[in-house]
Amino acid sequence: MIKCIAVDDEPLALSLLEDYISKISFLQLVAKCSDAFEAQKALQQHDVDLIFIDIQMPGLTGLQFIQSLTSRPMVILVTAYEKFALEGFNLNVVDYVLKPVELSRFMQACNKANELYELKNQQKNNTTPAAGYFFVNVDYSLLKVMFNDIIWIEGLRDYVKLHLKSSSKPLMIRMTLKAVEDELPPANFIRIHRSFVVAVDSITSIRKSSVFIGDIELPVGDTYKEVINQLTGKNSL
Repeated sequence: MIKCIAVDDEPLALSLLEDYISKISFLQLVAKCSDAFEAQKALQQHDVDLIFIDIQMPGLTGLQFIQSLTSRPMVILVTAYEKFALEGFNLNVVDYVLKPVELSRFMQACNKANELYELKNQQKNNTTPAAGYFFVNVDYSLLKVMFNDIIWIEGLRDYVKLHLKSSSKPLMIRMTLKAVEDELPPANFIRIHRSFVVAVDSITSIRKSSVFIGDIELPVGDTYKEVINQLTGKNSL
């Protein structure tokens, strides 16, 4: 079961969400909240996998609330305002549902969340690297990324760049570098800097404080030099 909360300052809209959620077999509503502050208390009291939330609410908007979360469940935005869709995309929400909400559209959004939930659990429970891939959210779709397609990964302020063998342009995704690193098989990837994770097989040479991937030079952070030493079996850096 996917444990969820519903957040909306309009009582009728909140009741409708509750009714729709009750019709979805894989959803369990653990709290309904009239504002973001009640939602924050609900997250402290329950293990929540999914948030249904309105955008325009008094005190703290739905977007501001999502941005404030350090550990973020899946989010489906339910709003009357189409103009915030791009901001929702930048926050990596599962779906963006416009009011008035039809049950069929609501079910479509929930099925997306369920698919993502199952994929995450499958990856979490898979103790072998044989799966060879993980999924990332891109343009409201789940995109499969093969481990052996990754050359190196660059962490930016709000995004991560995946440099791939199959593409001349890096893939931009809204995740932290740590979150991506946790998905990777540790035997095949190493963190060399607070901003870089590299596929071991892609490294062509190592110098004093740099790792080279062909002509591309990436810095090795001071706190990560021991990792490189262990890789080469030498105290050379």
